[in-house]
Amino acid sequence: KVTSLASLSSLPITRKSSISQAQKSAPPFGGYTVGTSSNFEHIFQSPGPIYEPGQTSNDWWRLGRFIHALGIGNNDIVQNCFSYHMTPAGMMFENGVKTVGATVFPAGIGQSELQVRAASDIGVTAYTGTPDFLKVLLDKADELNIDLSKIKKAAVGGGALFPSLRQEYTDRGISCLQSYGTADLGLVAYEAAENDGMIIDEDVILEIVKPGTGKPLQNGEVGEVIVTVLNNFELPIIRFATGDLSAILEGESSTGRTNKRIKGWMGRADQTTKVKGMFVQP
Repeated sequence: KVTSLASLSSLPITRKSSISQAQKSAPPFGGYTVGTSSNFEHIFQSPGPIYEPGQTSNDWWRLGRFIHALGIGNNDIVQNCFSYHMTPAGMMFENGVKTVGATVFPAGIGQSELQVRAASDIGVTAYTGTPDFLKVLLDKADELNIDLSKIKKAAVGGGALFPSLRQEYTDRGISCLQSYGTADLGLVAYEAAENDGMIIDEDVILEIVKPGTGKPLQNGEVGEVIVTVLNNFELPIIRFATGDLSAILEGESSTGRTNKRIKGWMGRADQTTKVKGMFVQP
């Protein structure tokens, strides 16, 4: 019966708090998944706590489209500096990088001196991680007089990419693009060019609604991002409230991609904040 955005908006909003409560009474996934935990390769824990399932096959989190837009391919060695412990970000990006045929160095977070020496030794050409940790590595390389000039591409997420930081990467000859996604939903939107908005992933349905009401807003109006994902048949999520603010950006991408775009992250609709790429909820 749901055949349009208007009819979709009649369904209730799904919030992290309701998932967390459901998981306490029906562990580990609260009844939101199709099948049991044996249907999944991984179980992850995000702050809350909330437990998320994971698969490594068929670009399950759909990050491959973003990685491809940056131009990463089978000739690249990618240093993945997202965490592999408990939270799914490391596995999400590794899965996307493998989809485009590149090689992954699973570095995780921290140990900047070891990471710099490894990047130089193995000839890393691309980076995935939070926007600011790449600067930590580059500054450490400068301090140690180690050449990391082979790094030409950076796919970032999990935090804000400020214009001054992106310009610093550009000055070093690094193309840096950002993605927007969550542990529950996978990829939601991504940059394919700088300052060109974020293209909505073709496998999600995205709404912009008035915070607290679920009522859809007109294109261009700032509201809460609500996302429906149906292509991950093991974990269908209907009208998930991200708590993030954004707005639909009119027109099409300069890259020729024709799906709708959002303006990017424009703040929070709730009290959740992010520290070092991790959500902290009151």
